[in-house]
Amino acid sequence: MKYPEATVGAVILNSEDKVLICQSNKWNQKYVIPGGHIEAGESMEEALVREVKEETGLDVFEIELLGINESIYSESFQNKKHFIFVDFICSSKSNDVVLNEEAQSYEWIDLTEIENYNLEKFTAKLLKELRKGKKSRYKKEIIYGL
Repeated sequence: MKYPEATVGAVILNSEDKVLICQSNKWNQKYVIPGGHIEAGESMEEALVREVKEETGLDVFEIELLGINESIYSESFQNKKHFIFVDFICSSKSNDVVLNEEAQSYEWIDLTEIENYNLEKFTAKLLKELRKGKKSRYKKEIIYGL
């Protein structure tokens, strides 16, 4: 692809405030958060809801922007790609994950357990910022229609 690819990612919290991580072949068997590409004509939140449903079978709600980052030709990804990551935090009432072919396994983890998993570096950075809580430097705001 000639240009960076816009993607969404979901930090999904269950009723116990645990986060869903998925092990992915695409990311060199590392754990990542569910997500994927934004399709033409689709809002970021619509893409997030669709991608989460496709990859995990979960319905999510209370969607808030968490952070924006980019990956330029990461060695962790299977192909040479430039991604713009738009990551959200959201909730699910269910713990019953049904993975599609994009992930091999999943875990619900507490943010205090981040170091115990082979997380992809962008996922690790995002979850560490989230763990900081109000001390995080990320701003939670999206402005549409300007």
